[in-house]
This record gives sequence, C-alpha cells and structure tokens, in this order.
Amino acid sequence: MNFRRCRTMIVEPLERAHFDLDVLLAGGSGVGFEQSLQVRAAHLPSPRTVDAVSCLWLLQCSAEQWQPLPIEPQERRRALALLEQGLLVSDDPAHAEAAAAEQQVRDSQWWPLSALHYQHSRWDGVDSVGDMQRSQLMTAQDLVRSFGPPPAETPARLSDARPLPRCDDDPMQAQLQARATCRNFDDTRAVPLPMLARLLQQVLMAQAQVETEPGVRFLKKNIPSAGSLHPLEAYVVARNVEGLPPGLYHYHATAHELGPITVPHGDLDSFCQRLLAGQYWFANAPVQLILVCRFERMFWKYRGHAKAYRAITLDAGHVSQALYSAATAQGLGAFVTAAINEVEAERALGLQPMAEGVLAVCGVGWRAAERVTAELDPLGQVWPVTR
Repeated sequence: MNFRRCRTMIVEPLERAHFDLDVLLAGGSGVGFEQSLQVRAAHLPSPRTVDAVSCLWLLQCSAEQWQPLPIEPQERRRALALLEQGLLVSDDPAHAEAAAAEQQVRDSQWWPLSALHYQHSRWDGVDSVGDMQRSQLMTAQDLVRSFGPPPAETPARLSDARPLPRCDDDPMQAQLQARATCRNFDDTRAVPLPMLARLLQQVLMAQAQVETEPGVRFLKKNIPSAGSLHPLEAYVVARNVEGLPPGLYHYHATAHELGPITVPHGDLDSFCQRLLAGQYWFANAPVQLILVCRFERMFWKYRGHAKAYRAITLDAGHVSQALYSAATAQGLGAFVTAAINEVEAERALGLQPMAEGVLAVCGVGWRAAERVTAELDPLGQVWPVTR
C-alpha cells in the first residue's frame, strides 16, 4: 500500500473552556481550558481531531509523492489511523472513497481556501429556526438583548456632501420599491405554468449564444455572469403549479424546458422543510428554485483563482434580484435564502460535491391574505402600515 497526504487542508487550534475544580481550589476562577487540534480538509465534510504528534507527522508527509507505509510499528499505526480519518489517501481499495473525493478536489481547479470554505460551510440536517428559538434569537429585540445594539445603519455623513435630486416619479423606482421579501405564501393557490415559464424566460433562459470555437459556447442571458460563463443551473421544486405535476425538475436554459427528476425520499413538503433548514415561512412557497453551480465550468477559465468563488456568489445574487423584479412585476411574492441544507439537495439531485454545489434557494408564489410572519414593508407596498 502506498499513501500520500491530502493536498488541501488547514490545521485549526481550538480551546474549550470547562469547569476545573483544581483551578478553583488553587484560588483561581475555576475555568480551565482544553486544547485540541482539528484538521479541515477540502474533500472531507467534517473536521478531524488529531493529537499534536500526529499532526506534525501529517504535515511532514508529501502531498504529491506516493510512499510506502512505514515499517516502524508506531509510525505505521499513526499512518493507518490518519488513513482511516481520510487525511492520508492511499491506493488501497479499502480507502477508495476518500481517495476519489480528494482527487476530485485536485482536478477541479479550486482556489484552496475557497474549497475549504465551501466544503465546511455546507449544512446537513441543520434546523436553523429551532436553533434560533432555543437561543432566543428570533427577533430584533432578542438580538439586542443578547448582543447589545448593532453598529449604526449607515456610516457618519461627510461634511460638505452634495445633495442629490430624487426621482420619485420614475416608473422603474416604483417597481423596484414594490419589492418586499415574502414570508407569507398562499399554500392553496397554484402558480399557473405560463407564469412560471415567463419568469424562467425573463431570468434564466438563454436569449442567444455565441460559439467562439467549435464546441465552445457562451450564453447571453438577461443577467450578467463572470466571464459570460453562466455556471449556475436552476432546479425547480414544483409544489403547486397549475399544469405541472408536483416534483423536482431541471430547467434547461437553451431548450427552455423542464426535465423531471426522481422525487426525493419522503414527501415533497418535508423535503422543502429540510432543505430550507426549518424556515417554514419559505418552505410552503408554491415554486422554489435551487441554484446549483457547475464549478468545473467556472474554473475552466478561473483556475485556482482567488476571486472565482466570490464571482460565483455574485452570479447567484444577479439571479435572485432579477427573480425578485420579475416576480414583483407579475404580482407574486419572492424570497432568496442561503440558510439551507446543501447536502439535502445534493442527495436529492444526485450532485457530485465539490464539482457541483448548491448556493441558494429562491422561491415565488402568491401572497397569503393575512400576514402571520413579519415582513419588512415599512412603506406599505404590500401590507397596510399600522402605527
């Protein structure tokens, strides 16, 4: 068996406070600190705890050259333990899964720190609403009580600043001002398929394409994209669309069509609840769009680029804002959230982690007649203003 170290990883020293009776009896505060080392690798979904000696030994291993297992018994045991943790990879079939995942990261042209950030910021099984409720951090009042007041909403005004004219009678201003994130959807009213098709055409459909070399095509959409690569795909969760069976669909940007995907394990409603990390005010939206990046298309041009992942997140922002505007123009409510369980979508859609990844979930639908969950609408564009 030959092995080598995984290429992309960081070591994170941690300290955990705990009650220490000896410290208290010695006249101290009674608070002791336990130190540990965690290794985060770009191909592993969770950190691995290692001791200091093993960590140093790991860092001294080559990430490029294959080498045989040590003969010395103690070093051999250390190497085998690190192989079991996935921090070393080998050519042994017993470790094939970790080796394949690590090779995927090597081949995908990620900038190392972005790869680590993306891998270890993915959620699986998180109930963000339940966590906020348990921590009593649901409202602005809760936040102030726990953390004190936030920094000011704007920086201080500069002296000798020049006032600018307002354009309150501009139709575009009125349309943009009408946008308000919807947290109260009408679960019983279906979105007509032609209306959904119009939204997809306006926001995600390729309006034209340019072939610069044989087989090398760039799409022109109504939204911008870094390098004109448009690496984002949209998967539609159709909960209540008139003329479309409930289920998951892939939207094809050049064909302007929805391709059905096998419905995830369990019913669609529970999938949405898990996907949206317990955000029940979004989970009942009739239509939801899962934005998925094909990282390999983006990194074809931006190889190991420090700004590539940032540009991808901007692309998701372009999609969500365009969807807000298009939905508002049709009288629909809309939302976007990044508080999602990415792994839930990966399983349902059959995505290959680190080659394809979920960035955000958007949603549209008719607003409910009654506001149950708070919405930020101080101008009364949607709901009557109450004093």
